[in-house]
Amino acid sequence: MIITVASGKGGTGKTLVSTNLAATLALTLDKKVAYMDCDVEEPNGHIFLKPKLPKVETVSIPVPVCNKELCDYCGKCGEVCQFNAILPAKNMFLVFEEMCHGCGSCILACKKKALTEKKREIGIVESGSSTIRNNKQLNFFHGKLKIGEPMAPPVIKALKKHINKNETVILDAPPGTSCPVVETISNSDFVILVTEPTPFGLHDLKLAVDVVRKINVPFGVVLNKSDLGNNKTNEFCEQENIPLLLSIPHDKAIAHAYSKGELLTNKQANFNALYKKILEKVNK
Repeated sequence: MIITVASGKGGTGKTLVSTNLAATLALTLDKKVAYMDCDVEEPNGHIFLKPKLPKVETVSIPVPVCNKELCDYCGKCGEVCQFNAILPAKNMFLVFEEMCHGCGSCILACKKKALTEKKREIGIVESGSSTIRNNKQLNFFHGKLKIGEPMAPPVIKALKKHINKNETVILDAPPGTSCPVVETISNSDFVILVTEPTPFGLHDLKLAVDVVRKINVPFGVVLNKSDLGNNKTNEFCEQENIPLLLSIPHDKAIAHAYSKGELLTNKQANFNALYKKILEKVNK
């Protein structure tokens, strides 16, 4: 089963939930468990799970290269490029590599076969394992987008190629509701939306709910810092028939553990109970 932990905004406790859920399942399930940090612009799951990461692979996208001896500067490649990454002009051919999505449309459009492709590195995927407790192992993966690169989805795609369907996989999504989040959520069996009982938290939860419903993946809500703010988030979940899976209190001990990069205990938040509720929803 693939479970994605997402949130409409940053700072709600998404990594708190994803890392602790992954660690809990690694301790309790008979099958293998994997954690994948898909927040490739700023991964931080390693702070809590403390993995050893001996394997590194490069993530690249193809960008066009022009053979000027074959090119007649007809401009077809620029016309088909939906991202304005190519500027063909008289006796000139410019490629803005950072804007190229590597779709290959320009290659197909070039009747003179003047365009070929080269690989441009945009990030890496690191993998290894974490020892949780009692020698229990958790498979660990995270992606890192190169500083200055604008496109996270290719790195997330490369990361998700490591999903083993025989494992229980926890995906830690980027915050927000943009393309990297959609790429992470796609093909998941269940989505946990982490929010907090504040006006900003509720506003962005509504955006995330719309996205998950359009992708048509079952989901539920985890309410972090549940005893702050007001009851409007609870009321929204009731009105929209969204299951509230777990409430995590605003507790000084939890904040202290998190600030030190430590995992929580089931006394602080029952992640076994969270997983059982997810199983019930998925089986229905």
